[in-house]
Amino acid sequence: MTDQYTFRNPVTAYPEVSPPKQHQPEPGLDAELMPKADHGEETYHGTGRLEGRKAIVTGADSGIGAAAAIAFAREGADVVLSYLPEEEEDASRIAGIIEAAGRKAVKVPGDLKDSDTCRELVDTAVAVLGGVDILVNNAGKQVAQEELGGITDEQFDHTMKTNVYAMFWLTKEAVKHMPAGSTIINTTSIQAYNPSPTLLDYATTKASINNFTKGLAQQLAPKGIRVNAVAPGPIWTPLQVSSGQPKEKLPDFGKSTPLGRAGQPAELAPAYVFLASAESSYVVGETLNVNGGNPTP
Repeated sequence: MTDQYTFRNPVTAYPEVSPPKQHQPEPGLDAELMPKADHGEETYHGTGRLEGRKAIVTGADSGIGAAAAIAFAREGADVVLSYLPEEEEDASRIAGIIEAAGRKAVKVPGDLKDSDTCRELVDTAVAVLGGVDILVNNAGKQVAQEELGGITDEQFDHTMKTNVYAMFWLTKEAVKHMPAGSTIINTTSIQAYNPSPTLLDYATTKASINNFTKGLAQQLAPKGIRVNAVAPGPIWTPLQVSSGQPKEKLPDFGKSTPLGRAGQPAELAPAYVFLASAESSYVVGETLNVNGGNPTP
């Protein structure tokens, strides 16, 4: 069985995703995704790099958030899983994997578009885990629209609140409890640099996340709290089939990258572990691009 340390050709390290045209209602479930995404369930092996740490991961039920949560647990961290109530099936599966690794998995369903929900999430982490020293702002909303006029005020508002406001509210609350040595990791996107014409509102939020990361990093660095971001490229998750991509484009998803394929959530996990661990102690305000080779600034 290969793992994240195995020497292999990145072009063929994971199967090329050629998904059939499919659609799920938002927010989408990994349980119904075809083909299944790889979160590192069978392949991520920890080495104790996050032993004793206390993490909050939003959007932790599937996709990148699930992969990060699994990796954190196998590196020794307890994890609070934030997700929408509709995603309970996926979240319960990920919680089971975390508990099988011998770590605590605290499930906290709720809609992060509400500021009180964000504050209660942090309060729960502090109460149950005894604190928080890793915050991963990963939950995201992405709905493709061919024309600007197709983006309703409601969609724009929901995308902004899910992707930007929630990050602001969660970070503001979590910082109150974070000791020196803590880390905040925000999920931005290649869309922050190279926006798709069908993802105007989503791309706008990702550019905002990138900017927020770099500004906050400078503010919190003297306190010993590091802030960084990960910018994924095309990653195969339920987000893509729940209106995140036009259905007719799904069969070719990710094939335009230099590696010629979409990425898997498991390929993002080591980036989050690196930024959360002491190995990245001199990395502050950085955006780590994991996008299959597409050039970025």
